[in-house]
Amino acid sequence: MKPLTEQHLAIFRRHMVEIIDMHYDLASEEIGREALSPNLQRALMDVPRHLFVPETLAAVAYQDTPLPIGFDKTLSQPFIGALMIDLLELQPEARVLEVGTGLGYQAAVMADMGAKVFSVEIVEEFAEAAGVGFAALGHDIKVRVGDGTRGWAEHAPFDAVLVTAAAPEPPAALLEQLKEGGRMVIPLGGKDVQQLSVVTKAEGGTTDTRAIMPVRFTQLESA
Repeated sequence: MKPLTEQHLAIFRRHMVEIIDMHYDLASEEIGREALSPNLQRALMDVPRHLFVPETLAAVAYQDTPLPIGFDKTLSQPFIGALMIDLLELQPEARVLEVGTGLGYQAAVMADMGAKVFSVEIVEEFAEAAGVGFAALGHDIKVRVGDGTRGWAEHAPFDAVLVTAAAPEPPAALLEQLKEGGRMVIPLGGKDVQQLSVVTKAEGGTTDTRAIMPVRFTQLESA
């Protein structure tokens, strides 16, 4: 069989976005919107997802399924990953804290949308691999190895916080580092099933949580 070309991969990428659009249509009542934001849709078409999966999985990088990336972790199903970013409602130049870099795909998408991304990853090997991918695309994404539940206070406050692992409740440090008026997207719940949730922080620091849909993520680790 011939090797995949960039043209083939671009076709797969376009098909991935079409499948995400179909999921949005089917789940529009739960999501509260019927389509991806135009800027996110463009970024999903731009960012080569195959650069952010293990090399052996490049051919299946655009399938509508989670993919194993090592250390008992996965890269989220494209629809769920896109939905999490979309729910942040990112504005141009938004400062985003990502907890759980993985191999860097979602951070690369947010950077392509114009966000300033600061990402914390507990697995050193992931952080190193993500940095290679970011450099290949020319993205200036800051990555730190450490306990994501503590956030990254030196760069706070953040307009948005994206947590790519599940927790029983939003970590206090992350809420503290979120700007008033900001949004956190996080899977909330126990080990087996969680609710993908949007936590908004109002003036005075009060928060409101809205559950979107059931999801299943690995648990957020702390050091």
